[in-house]
Amino acid sequence: MNVQQKIVTLEEAAKLSAEWQAKGQKVVFTNGCFDLLHAGHITYLSEAAALGNKLIIGLNSDSSVKRLKGENRPINDEKTRSLLLAAMYFVDAVILFEEETPLNLIKQTLPNILVKGGDYTIDTIVGAKEVLENNGSVKTITFLPGYSSTSIINKIRNF
Repeated sequence: MNVQQKIVTLEEAAKLSAEWQAKGQKVVFTNGCFDLLHAGHITYLSEAAALGNKLIIGLNSDSSVKRLKGENRPINDEKTRSLLLAAMYFVDAVILFEEETPLNLIKQTLPNILVKGGDYTIDTIVGAKEVLENNGSVKTITFLPGYSSTSIINKIRNF
């Protein structure tokens, strides 16, 4: 599959998720800003992908990242971030979203497994209730210590 074809609309992602699940495949969903890709992101995403057969990533749009991280973010624009994620062999679909949370994406794709980082608890994960009500599961993955986009940005600023 062409890398560009992995960057899909919400409607396309919902259709893909339903098709994959109809074939008995487990769909995993996670989301984030993924501003400066680093070893922590790669480890997290590959572990998320290993939980199922197909990985869908909800990617915060540029405006959404600005609201979450501040005016100087993102460093990489949404087109670049989505292309980098889609280029990973274990990523099956990337969906940009403008909202503050990926709740609508989760409701539309209804993944079998919802994944977030270890800094969350199941009761604080957006969409957990909806996934659990649909007989899915919610998992947290421990972050690789010492890696964050913010720490990379600060290191560059202090160089």
